[in-house]
Amino acid sequence: MVEASFFCNHLFRSGTEFFSGVPDSLLKNFCVYITDTVEADNHIVVANEGAAIALATGYHLATGKIPLVYMQNSGIGNAVNPLLSLADSEIYRIPMILLIGWRGEPGMKDEPQHIKQGKVTCDLLDVMGIPYSVMADTETELEEQFLVMYDHFSKFGSPYGLVVKKNTFSPQHDTQDSVFIEEDFPLSRESAIEEIIRISPLDELYVSTTGMASRELYELRDKLGLIHDTDFLTVGSMGHASQIALGVALQRPERLVTCLDGDGAVLMHMGSLAIIGNRKPRNFRHIILNNGAHDSVGGQPTVGLQMDLPSVACACGYEKVMSVRTADELRMALLETDKEKRHGPVLIEARICRGARKDLGRPRSSPIENKNAFMENFQ
Repeated sequence: MVEASFFCNHLFRSGTEFFSGVPDSLLKNFCVYITDTVEADNHIVVANEGAAIALATGYHLATGKIPLVYMQNSGIGNAVNPLLSLADSEIYRIPMILLIGWRGEPGMKDEPQHIKQGKVTCDLLDVMGIPYSVMADTETELEEQFLVMYDHFSKFGSPYGLVVKKNTFSPQHDTQDSVFIEEDFPLSRESAIEEIIRISPLDELYVSTTGMASRELYELRDKLGLIHDTDFLTVGSMGHASQIALGVALQRPERLVTCLDGDGAVLMHMGSLAIIGNRKPRNFRHIILNNGAHDSVGGQPTVGLQMDLPSVACACGYEKVMSVRTADELRMALLETDKEKRHGPVLIEARICRGARKDLGRPRSSPIENKNAFMENFQ
């Protein structure tokens, strides 16, 4: 393993002082260290990976220095456009380090949404013409990789990737609590989801966002003795659950559709709110479970609690918006919007505490089985 301090001190000595990206569980120890040691203006957690490439580009244009962009390998998809049409050696030739967490690495057990991403991670970098190294897990080898990487920057001035395997970074004492807004929200995400499904009609359709929300929805169905065929669990494709739900709602206007979303996911593709508000699906309810954190990949902060998401939704054309903080407020909001579900779209922001149960399980059904059961529900 490599100490995050050793890695980052090498970066600092080489002139890399700016960091931007979207958190990943494999990079958590690195993220904790830079959160503790780098000034806020030089470490920015962005909405999506493409935005991180653009932000790093602006930093390089202003300073001439080499920034670092971090992401999970699933985020390569969001980054392809600016990598190829902005930072590429045949366009603007912008040097930057791409620190990429290798989820789904071949031969390593991982969740189903990471399997294909893991298989093609290195192939994608090859196709894009981005040179890379699989990051070494010893300090001596890593020093050699640094020499190769910065030599590339001096010769070619274009992006270079470091692909990070699981357990490459040594465990880091987590002191991230200091960067969070100090709010005492009594409602947990799991208890909020339980309130929602207890009060809502049994035939209501749900599209849940990637991460903890889908896992908790699945376990709560078991706990309450309910079937799973009304739920589409979006185990990947972070930020797209609301558009999946919109597609269902528009084509099945006779059914009530709820999207269970997260603040990080909403921020990643916030333009989706405008499309929902413009199409005005009367049978659509959008519930954002907002804890100001990327809870599924290590708890790194988002700006979710520092903005007024209901007002954004209202400006985008949602018919009714509200924000709640307690179980009683959530129940009242659910009962109120239950009467008005045919006058959507409706948005409820539930401000919740961070964290999840340590023994939280994962869906036993495969993504294909989940899809088939959901589609058979319509038949």
